[in-house]
Amino acid sequence: MPSQRVVLGTGLAILLVISAASIGLEVKSRSDAAWVDHTLGVLQKLSDLRLLIRSAESAARGFALSNDPNFIREYRESSNQIEPALADLIEETRDNPVQTQLLESNRQLIARRLAVSAELARLQAAGDSSGIAALTARAEGRSVMDTIGVNFDKLVAEEDKLLAIRTADSRRTRIVLLGIDLAGALLILMLAAILIQEVRRSSRKLETSLDASRAENESLEAAVAERTEHLLAAHEELRRSASVMQSTFNSMAEAVLVIDTTGAVVLSNAAAEQMLRYRTGMTIEQVRSTSVAYHADGTTPILPNELPAARALRGEHVDSKEVVARPLRGAAPLHLVISARPLRDASGAISGAAVVYHNISAARETERLLQQAQKLDAIGKLTGGVAHDFNNMLTVITGTTETLVAALARQPELQSVAKLIDDAAERCSELIQHLLAFARRQPLQPRNVDINGAVVDIAKLLRPTLGEQIEIETILEPEATVSHIDASQLANSVLNMAINARDAMPRGGKLLLETRNVVLDEAYAQTNVEVRPGPYVMLAVSDTGAGMPADVRDKAFEPFFTTKEVGKGSGLGLSMVYGFVKQSGGHIKIYSEEGHGTTIRLYLPPARGSADTAKSAATPVAGGNETILVVEDDSLVRNFVIAQLHALGYKTLAAADSRAALAHVENGEPFDLLFTDVIMPGGMTGRQLADEVTKHRPDMKVLYTSGYTDNAIVHHGRLDEGVLLLTKPYRKAQLAQMVRRALRGETS
Repeated sequence: MPSQRVVLGTGLAILLVISAASIGLEVKSRSDAAWVDHTLGVLQKLSDLRLLIRSAESAARGFALSNDPNFIREYRESSNQIEPALADLIEETRDNPVQTQLLESNRQLIARRLAVSAELARLQAAGDSSGIAALTARAEGRSVMDTIGVNFDKLVAEEDKLLAIRTADSRRTRIVLLGIDLAGALLILMLAAILIQEVRRSSRKLETSLDASRAENESLEAAVAERTEHLLAAHEELRRSASVMQSTFNSMAEAVLVIDTTGAVVLSNAAAEQMLRYRTGMTIEQVRSTSVAYHADGTTPILPNELPAARALRGEHVDSKEVVARPLRGAAPLHLVISARPLRDASGAISGAAVVYHNISAARETERLLQQAQKLDAIGKLTGGVAHDFNNMLTVITGTTETLVAALARQPELQSVAKLIDDAAERCSELIQHLLAFARRQPLQPRNVDINGAVVDIAKLLRPTLGEQIEIETILEPEATVSHIDASQLANSVLNMAINARDAMPRGGKLLLETRNVVLDEAYAQTNVEVRPGPYVMLAVSDTGAGMPADVRDKAFEPFFTTKEVGKGSGLGLSMVYGFVKQSGGHIKIYSEEGHGTTIRLYLPPARGSADTAKSAATPVAGGNETILVVEDDSLVRNFVIAQLHALGYKTLAAADSRAALAHVENGEPFDLLFTDVIMPGGMTGRQLADEVTKHRPDMKVLYTSGYTDNAIVHHGRLDEGVLLLTKPYRKAQLAQMVRRALRGETS
């Protein structure tokens, strides 16, 4: 027992010493913890001060960009808190001269940065854009902010170093304190050894606690494993989603750009580089330098600050803005529909913009071609209507001048005057025929023509016409090239194109005539709306002349359009070719570039059966003594025709319209030939009149005449089967020949 008391007394004394040491170390540990908290507080205040400075700077820039007074209020609130926060921070770091010196240095820099921001806000409020540009160009604010940032980084580094030191001291103190506590615990355990029962009870309690800890650890490990598995699955799903999004983004037909607030392209898809040559890393200034942007009219430039990207960075939403981009390197202009949206961060501030470009160049080109075709069709309808009246007058003029020329054989001076009138009338007739060709109202007589043979024959005729300074070359399709076409009109068309080519090569050059069997597919037809897909015979006429600019090329087929000097051309040559090809069911395309010549390609309809041989021209025939019923609404033309028929020996009956003509039939008056105009007033055409007459007289012979056939006896550009037509204006010999053919029962 005494020994146990000594042990107990000694143990208690030692326990008191250990307790005193533990208390001292506990005080030191708390002091170390307070220093750590102090250091953490300084770090937090440094972070708060930096946020206040950035908030003031961001508000000033926001006001400069948007002129929103809310940004000025935010700027003032932030700047007013900076100085008190800085003073508090200086007071907190008085024990560290290095930090105090850095904070004092930052105080001057912060004052300078706030002054720059205030100046920027003042210039924006005053609307001084040049002052803003100059202040921005000096980049003083960014330089000051960079220096402030460096100083803050040093302050944070210094505090981090102090924090590490004080944390290490606290850790060592706690380790020592823990050792002392453990020693005290051992002593207590030694003292408690006397009470074995209590020790055993404590042991059992400790064992129970350890078992619980092991169970808890196993549960925790299972939870960690499950969480890890979920994280791996989520990561794989995220990777897969990102891959799908990236593939979708790059496969989009529209070009997509994402830019930041400085105008730098931070993201772009494949279409952006292919369509616009834009790519990630470019700035908005570099993007704009590749082309000039215009409004939808293609002539009014768009100011840089009105472009969709600039508007989106100002917070505007841009929907389907049509823009014409003309590249500076000579490429074709692009018609674009642009949409743009601002991008915002978590605080709602604009962080950039997304811009989407949709290329509608092909659609606009199709619209242009369709409008041009509609314009040419409208001009053609107007031209055809006017040609009818002109042909009626020219019929009288050409017929009477022909009679005058013959009657004035003994008066040379008067005969020469009459001949001039006759020549002028003939020129007028040719012009009217060209107009009718353009209007697609000329009566064609198509047959199957060997285009290779026709080109060879035409080339022979062209050599003396074009002169020795023009070299003529032919490249012919090795296989048969047979087209269902009017051979004479084809020859006239090639002659017109060859003469235009000669005029484009005043110093000489080469004319190339080329034939080829081609197929125009669906893709070609989609870009040329008037084309029917299928086989064609292509006849191309190319020259090495001056070529045409785009504006001239677009108007080349319009009637009376010419670039030649006054008196050097009527402007009807290519328009006649255009009308002839279209009326024949073909397609025409012109390719030209200044300084590189011109190529006109005629796509002619394919043959129907084998090639026909050309019919020999009929010789003029004399008159007769039959009776002819003349139906003509124009009295001048009617009287002229009757006089000409009387001169040929025929007897005549006259009618001004279909009613008068049917009255002759109903009265039983005999006649051998119905000679009728196609287009007449009264609601009945010449064809309808002929059909009505043949009901009463089935074997009646009919001869039609017209200067504008419309669709009465001509369909799809061809005379109806079994129809004879005498086209106005005509001469006496042509009248005599066609009357005899009609009386003999010949057909077209």
